[in-house]
Amino acid sequence: MPVIAVVGGQWGDEGKGKIIDLLAKRAQVVVRAQGGDNAGHTIVNEQVGRFALHLVPAGIFNPRTTCIIGAGVALNPVFLLEELDALHGLRVSTDNLLISERAHLVMPYHIELDRLQEARRGGGAIGTTGRGIGPAYVDKVSRTGLRAGDLCDPQTLPARIREAVAAKNQLFQVLYQAPGLDPERVVEAYSLAAERLRPYIRDASGALAAALRQNETILLEGAQATLLDLDHGTYPYVTTSSPTVAGLLQGAGIGPRFLTCGLGVFKAYTTRVGSGPMPTELDDELGGRLRAIGHEYGARTGRPRRCGWFDAVAARYSVLVNGFDALAITRLDILDTFDPVRICVGYEWRGQRLDQFPARAEVLAECRPIYEDLEGWQAPIGQARTLAELPAAARRYLERLEQLLEVPIALVGVGQEREETIMVRDLL
Repeated sequence: MPVIAVVGGQWGDEGKGKIIDLLAKRAQVVVRAQGGDNAGHTIVNEQVGRFALHLVPAGIFNPRTTCIIGAGVALNPVFLLEELDALHGLRVSTDNLLISERAHLVMPYHIELDRLQEARRGGGAIGTTGRGIGPAYVDKVSRTGLRAGDLCDPQTLPARIREAVAAKNQLFQVLYQAPGLDPERVVEAYSLAAERLRPYIRDASGALAAALRQNETILLEGAQATLLDLDHGTYPYVTTSSPTVAGLLQGAGIGPRFLTCGLGVFKAYTTRVGSGPMPTELDDELGGRLRAIGHEYGARTGRPRRCGWFDAVAARYSVLVNGFDALAITRLDILDTFDPVRICVGYEWRGQRLDQFPARAEVLAECRPIYEDLEGWQAPIGQARTLAELPAAARRYLERLEQLLEVPIALVGVGQEREETIMVRDLL
């Protein structure tokens, strides 16, 4: 009865989608547990080539895997239909998809409010994707949100939408001096979406209970990553949900006693999209090389990612928050031409050495990395399928990461394709 939570250990874009796609070949259930379409998981496999998923779980390419959009997800029904249509265009079946009745909906007024709030912040903008995810979670917490289950009642849905739009229009007009939305257009769009999505909306908790009883393998898939967690990330430059192991269990609706493995996914270097401090950022030619070689641009927004060396201080904090049992180190091949390769092992802050990740973003912004240099391997590693086939310098780099994080490595990514992975230990 393995329940494996696959969690990003950095600021996102670590390659979680590839890991889920790989493991889903042997899993019966994959649950997308939190986040919205503000995140993207890029999948590269022989079936579809390259495809970016934003709401549909990354197990969708295995027709024998039940894919669940869980209660913790902020779901934009209109965008989900666009994603389903794109999958159907590639002849990918979505008959194995299930949407939890409890998932909260992203509405057009959430997207408009997201835009207005960022504009009002001016130079202090957080750097949201503008997809309305934060405002949707605000409505969830304030207990005024609409949920996927509401789409199943065509008699009451229009009235609920009109009431919600009217309330938000007051906010737009009074606080932002902005025009409101036409409630009838929202009713029309979401009534049409509801008709198409109703067959997918079911009791997710019942499906998960059955899977647990039958000892099926369940993968919990997170969006974003630990350092963007609302409680434990670099606040206020964070997301509005909890992309940690505990957050995934909560968003899926599975109790912690069922968890068998927390798998932390870390890129072999560090990237970040949007605003917020990043101590190892390389704002120079080296950072540009990392971005160019790694094609580091956001799957959702296309924004260039900020790139830097591996930050072991931040990674150790992520291990603490999640209690990872194993690590997946991805994109090791991107470092093939770099010499030396560097690891941040501490911070210098106002003349002091810090070995713990600071809680305040203002402190983190003043931290300067203390680096440890390792010899680069200066050779392509994409064909390696065992650790023994890696150059000695690449093995030493991985060994040093294990020493610093005190967690064993289970998988190593040496390319974007599903098969370009070294399986160090079996997780299923």
